[in-house]
Amino acid sequence: MSAVRCPAGHVSASTDYCDTCGAPIAPGTPAGPGGPEASAPPPAVGSAPTGGPTTTCPSCAAPAATGALFCERCGYDFTTGTAPEPFAGTGVEAGETPERGDGPREPEPEADPGSRSRPPRAAGGARPGETGLLRSAGSGRISTPTHAPESTSPAAPSPPAAEPWVVEVWVDPEWYADQQAPDPLPSGAPPGLVVLRERSVLVGRASASRHIHPQVDCGSDTAVSRRHCQLNTDGRRWWVEDLESSNGTFVGRPGESLPQEPLVPGRRQELGDGDRVYVGAWTRLVVRRALPGEI
Repeated sequence: MSAVRCPAGHVSASTDYCDTCGAPIAPGTPAGPGGPEASAPPPAVGSAPTGGPTTTCPSCAAPAATGALFCERCGYDFTTGTAPEPFAGTGVEAGETPERGDGPREPEPEADPGSRSRPPRAAGGARPGETGLLRSAGSGRISTPTHAPESTSPAAPSPPAAEPWVVEVWVDPEWYADQQAPDPLPSGAPPGLVVLRERSVLVGRASASRHIHPQVDCGSDTAVSRRHCQLNTDGRRWWVEDLESSNGTFVGRPGESLPQEPLVPGRRQELGDGDRVYVGAWTRLVVRRALPGEI
């Protein structure tokens, strides 16, 4: 079949509508010169058609052949005078060239189905009950909530206070008789009471010249060394340790007979509540828990 030329000047192999612009071709239109093989290539989009009078598109100002039905550049309908509708999805008006990077917009992600049941966000971007950092509207600064959530976990209980202990200082005639000391026995008197307020307590006799000041001072019992023995505690239990005294340190239990074997110097022995510690010629120490009202 011979090629024909459409009213816009395009060579078309189809004889009813132009292959290039779609313009209807009247029956009996003469074939183009030279046939399809000799036909010139169609003009580029936006360029003025070759041959014949031209006009200007009122929509995009592109040249168009006189009698053309549509603008080859923007699709303006010359017959009805209808401007072309913008191409959906590009965001660019008809006849405009998209800038670099423009393209079809990607579909927005669908909303989370569970978001419909969420409470609306309060001012500042946080939902009711949410805590954490809040970004102030219109600024890049991050602010913290005014009130921190109260802790619902119970506070750890504080360790119980150590039970107070005391030392009774007695003049013991039975111990004095067993020691056969040459010094006279002091007259009987109520026992002295020393509250054990420190973890390490020295038992002995005071000496100003040697700067010895024991917490448990055995007074006039000269058979007691200046630094005779020491009481130590871990806050719950008490131990006694002989400090290489001259006459030794002895430990007895309530209701038992007088002890006969002294402690090994430097070796601690644990004391029970009410145990007796014998030192010197007549001194008996009773280590026990304090009674109500004694502290």
